Amino acid sequence: MKKIAVFTSGGDSPGMNACLRAVVRTAIYKGLEVYGIHRGYAGMIDGEIKRMYSHSVSNIVQRGGTILKSARSEEFRTKEGRQKAYDNLKKLGIDGLVAIGGDGTFTGAKLFFEEFGIPTVGCPGTIDNDIYGTDYTIGFDTAVNTALEAIDKIRDTAAAHDRIFFIEVMGRDAGFIAVESGIGGGAEFVMVPETKTDLDGLVKAMKNLRKSKTSSVIVVAEGDDEGNAETIMKKVKEKIKDDNKEFKVTTLGHIQRGGNPTARDRVLASRCGMAAVEGLLAGEQNCMAGVTNQQVVFTPFGDCIGKQKPIIPDHLRLINILNI
Repeated sequence: MKKIAVFTSGGDSPGMNACLRAVVRTAIYKGLEVYGIHRGYAGMIDGEIKRMYSHSVSNIVQRGGTILKSARSEEFRTKEGRQKAYDNLKKLGIDGLVAIGGDGTFTGAKLFFEEFGIPTVGCPGTIDNDIYGTDYTIGFDTAVNTALEAIDKIRDTAAAHDRIFFIEVMGRDAGFIAVESGIGGGAEFVMVPETKTDLDGLVKAMKNLRKSKTSSVIVVAEGDDEGNAETIMKKVKEKIKDDNKEFKVTTLGHIQRGGNPTARDRVLASRCGMAAVEGLLAGEQNCMAGVTNQQVVFTPFGDCIGKQKPIIPDHLRLINILNI
């Protein structure tokens, strides 16, 4: 293997630049030429591929987003589009790929490998922490801390006015951000897609809590089975029927994706980036480099995208025990 290329794809996450930096500098350290593909699979199809050097990734370890940018690509979903991408890579003599992204990125990488056989190793870049094969994903810790800072501030105003706040965090299919920010922020209730929400039970518990608490914070993952925070707030308000109690909704949205990555995310990203390059040189392919129990592990893409990563049961118990 002489040349590799790296790209970021799908939703951005804090730490992608740190991972990119590790890929580029590890490749150079190992004597490889390394290329950056701009705009993910779309740039691969359009030939937006440029040689990268050590200075290309200077002063980016602390930056959020991705200097290679990201984009959705409908064309890559077609065989013709993937053929264009392959032809562009072969023109440059690229022997391997590092894909930084999440579920959709790895789905595309798996199909691309099966069709054209270019060895590919992924790095788990997504704030949702929903990828099987790694304890944490790149960007998750930063997103949780961003959400937590907002929850802390909202709790101040909730307490000042005796209000009930429903705070919506990202998590269309997974509730990891909701659970960890909820525990850290002392939320009275947390609602996630992984568990069925019992609205009647929630209302009963809220009425009991009002005997000892005048305000509450409820964290809602956007993909909860009862709907988003706005929808759930209206359902709860209708059931409680208390004109003297104010109900408010705050949707944190894409603020959770931005900002400087935490130290934990920078270290995780750097480890995964280095492992991806070393994995390619060792013969790893069609897999993701993650960290489990503090050890680098390689997990086939099929498992990463095919197996559901469970929320730690003790985390859910913590919420129920500590909200009294």
